[in-house]
Amino acid sequence: MTNSHTTQQQQQQHTLPATEEQPFKALSHPLSPTFRPWLTAPDRVPSTTAYEMSTTNTRQTVNTSSLAVRRRRAGSLSAPFAGRLGGNQEFTLDRADPQNEELLKKVPDAAPNLTLQESFDLRGFREVELWKAALIEFVGTLIFAWASAWNSLSPNTPPPPPSETSGPFGRSYFLGPLVAACINAILLALLIFSFGAVSGAHLNPLITIGTFFARLTTFPRLVLYLAAQTSAGALAGLLLRAAANTRDFKVGGCYLFQDMGTPVTSAFTVEVVADLLLLVLAFGVGLDPRQREIFGPALGPIFVGLAVGSMILCTAFTLPAYGGASMNPARCFGVFVGSRFPGWHWVHWVAPLVASIFHGIVYFLVPPGEPNRAHAHKIGGMAPKAEPQAQEDGKQSV
Repeated sequence: MTNSHTTQQQQQQHTLPATEEQPFKALSHPLSPTFRPWLTAPDRVPSTTAYEMSTTNTRQTVNTSSLAVRRRRAGSLSAPFAGRLGGNQEFTLDRADPQNEELLKKVPDAAPNLTLQESFDLRGFREVELWKAALIEFVGTLIFAWASAWNSLSPNTPPPPPSETSGPFGRSYFLGPLVAACINAILLALLIFSFGAVSGAHLNPLITIGTFFARLTTFPRLVLYLAAQTSAGALAGLLLRAAANTRDFKVGGCYLFQDMGTPVTSAFTVEVVADLLLLVLAFGVGLDPRQREIFGPALGPIFVGLAVGSMILCTAFTLPAYGGASMNPARCFGVFVGSRFPGWHWVHWVAPLVASIFHGIVYFLVPPGEPNRAHAHKIGGMAPKAEPQAQEDGKQSV
């Protein structure tokens, strides 16, 4: 009798629906409100109806209140910035919230979709926090420019022709970029994690220019970041020259031997296409707000690093006389400061500008939006709310 009575009590606890007197406390869990709407203890598992109610309420809370706003009110140290690479616009403010009005006046790019007036608001030059972010951008770009150039450095001699049996795959201009792509992918992901909370971790004029034309970055931030990145590249080039103890070297992604039959037009075409592909990949995995529910800012920097590594290897070995696309003007600028400036260095600046303008036009015409609520259950497990008429028809059919 005692065992039977205990079993009945446990069954009643298992099937006990959620009421106002016994709410699910895990719904307010600050870490995972969507994917853990209840605690894992057996006596806390709700019924199917209560689960649908809990997930619906949780989704409404996430959609109506920005997670970034709640983090800042709780004392988060992450600076709100729509152009934060790898953040997928998680750390942004809601323009419709009147509590954010004063902060958005000081930092207009704390929210996406800037107007023309907000983009060119020169009052941003007076913000100390923006100058601090530019300083952090200088440090991060210096580290990445020097390390990525050092692991790709080689004597300034023409590469050998492709092998008759294995083509370019047995040569140094394939094996070198293969190793460099793996190293730079890991290094870039770590740097984005390290500096993203302060500056957005662009570390590349291409990303800064691309976010400006996508209305995610203001003009003052663009100017300060470009100045910081270019200065960091120049200092990295001087350090590269001091470490190599010579200026007679070449670096992958920053050399072109025109006397071997590869014209500047080929390098410019490859650079434009590679820059455009990198912008598409970086925005798709690191700046698209729709990716927050898939992998969020925790994996965004890793995917950005993989995108850069893939593009390095993709463009490096097809033309032996061409070291592949730069995709980072500050890096090659620093390499030429440490070695010599060629006459075709304009390619590394004009190509990112062309790619950024084209990408910005497409981004303006087809901006990222919120996921379709009708299919939200396929993404987050939320059952769609049935219409009243459909519910009545279902009852009648039963």
